Amino acid sequence: MAALLAASALAAPAQGFELFGIQFFGSEAEEAAEAVIADPRTYTLTFETGAEGELDGALRGASNLWGDRDAPASGVPGLLAKARGDYARLTGALYNLGYYGGAVSILVNGREAASLSPDASLPEPATIVVTVNPGPQFVFGRLAVANRAPGPVAPEDMVDAPEEIGFVSGQVARATIVAQAEQRLVQAWRQLGYPKAEIASRNVVADHRTTALDVTITVDPGAHAAIGPIGVEGTQNMSPAFIVRQTGLVAGAEYDPDDIELARERLTRLGVFRSLRIEAADAVPANGLLPYQIIVQEQALRRYGIGATLATIDGLGVEGYWLHRNLFGEAERLRLDAKVAGIGFPIDTAEFDYFFGGTFTKPGIYTPDTDLVAAISAERSVLPLYTETSLRGRIGIEQLFTDTISGGVGVQFQHSYFEDDATFGNRNFTTVGLYGQGVFDNRDSQLDPTEGFYVAATIDPLYELEYDNAIVRATLEGRTYFGFGEDDNFVLAARVRGGAIAGPSLSEIPPDLLFFAGGGGSVRGYGYRSIGVDDGTGTVTGGRYVLEGSLEGRVRFNDQFGAVAFVDGGYVAADRFPGLDELSLGAGIGLRYYTALGPLRLDAAIPLNKRPGDPDYALYVGIGQSF
Repeated sequence: MAALLAASALAAPAQGFELFGIQFFGSEAEEAAEAVIADPRTYTLTFETGAEGELDGALRGASNLWGDRDAPASGVPGLLAKARGDYARLTGALYNLGYYGGAVSILVNGREAASLSPDASLPEPATIVVTVNPGPQFVFGRLAVANRAPGPVAPEDMVDAPEEIGFVSGQVARATIVAQAEQRLVQAWRQLGYPKAEIASRNVVADHRTTALDVTITVDPGAHAAIGPIGVEGTQNMSPAFIVRQTGLVAGAEYDPDDIELARERLTRLGVFRSLRIEAADAVPANGLLPYQIIVQEQALRRYGIGATLATIDGLGVEGYWLHRNLFGEAERLRLDAKVAGIGFPIDTAEFDYFFGGTFTKPGIYTPDTDLVAAISAERSVLPLYTETSLRGRIGIEQLFTDTISGGVGVQFQHSYFEDDATFGNRNFTTVGLYGQGVFDNRDSQLDPTEGFYVAATIDPLYELEYDNAIVRATLEGRTYFGFGEDDNFVLAARVRGGAIAGPSLSEIPPDLLFFAGGGGSVRGYGYRSIGVDDGTGTVTGGRYVLEGSLEGRVRFNDQFGAVAFVDGGYVAADRFPGLDELSLGAGIGLRYYTALGPLRLDAAIPLNKRPGDPDYALYVGIGQSF
């Protein structure tokens, strides 16, 4: 005999739905008694599913009795609540795999759990026998959809058809496929500008004679709508008008759920809100303009942070920053950074590196995805080849084109004094010019990626005023990550970077523009910027060309600890691009301790083709993966 169920209308399919009384994708109310009784009761469990493989695993995974079999229940009422809850959980697992004729029996000391009252008397331990008879597996029979969204539509409004997930006659009738099909049917209407589309009705017929599940779904598209007035509430220091402008939503434009999601991402990217919601009115007014309300809670205006790095050959570095999130009411950010590095023992302040700088960011220039960025800094760096004292600044715009592609252009200047240069002597350089950069980044994480690609390119056309020379500097870097195993516990990571400079002789190019390699972010096992061009007398200078790369294998043992093994290589040349056979190679191993802020990193490396003056080994400590 066929069983018929007419399901109620759904206001939001994503919240869940019931099929034959079983809730999918939604909250399931727990028995109150389990939470308030605290008399520990144990039980012995026999669990018979009459199935193997996927079905057996799904049933055991759904059962609280099975999952908590080694833990005591909270009194007899709690034990019975757990058992009664398993009827729905086990039935739901059967439905999800297409078994609609199954039977579930849960005997507690020989009596069905559903028939026992919460104050029943049970021995300690209780004896529980769970028996599941799955019955036959059903397939979809007749499928019908009323009021399906029309096509064709623009590519950006395409929603995958329900048929692509198995909502097809003859396919296994998994209950969750019905829910997912409804979500797609509703989303298709919403992509066409109908924000209140919903499922009006669902009729499901399980025919036990033919083991077929017939489904009829009726969609109510509701009214077509455009973006209406937008209000803001919850602001303290932010300009409400700027918040509306930053969403990019335009009153009168056709409703598009992608535009609402993009508006939410733009506001989140400002970094000034602790929480935010964009809520539509309950109904579309007669004029078709759907009002929206943006509800925000602002973060504290100011923030500061400190950090440190340590390497055996580069010394200790201490740094900190101070940040103001919202200077003038439109999320303008001012960040001040300071750093002291090269701290060795015994202490010698003449060998310290110093840096101080500030960066001002004004979001929403021209478009919501365009930022004005200005930065100025002063620093002193004591390197093995020379000591640099410089003042630099830049101003430009940064554009986020898509979620994965960004870029920036602007102007820059720098004045530097280089002293104690054994090769070229003390010199001044002043450069002015442009800069450009582009980034493609679809990694799943910046601090601990397990998949994706990162590609970054820079170009700096400059004019050097002291020697009257034009200089062009360009770099290209790529990184990729491949995760393996359960939860991507094994990751193979690779990085390659190349760079070139066009311009005058090496003696008339600012040394900080020349390429070096070596150090924690380059070739581990060698000193920072120690790999360069040998002038023939043993003195190393920077070069016009650089090629470096890394290959790293990462394994995560558990939630806290992991390890890596790596090989790095790098080469710097004066007048030609280096070949792979000329690389300086380093190799090592490392430990990782995972925190909410990212992995803490400890790496140990040795130079594989050690030169005079190179260390025997090097240790590196930091936060985040090496690349």
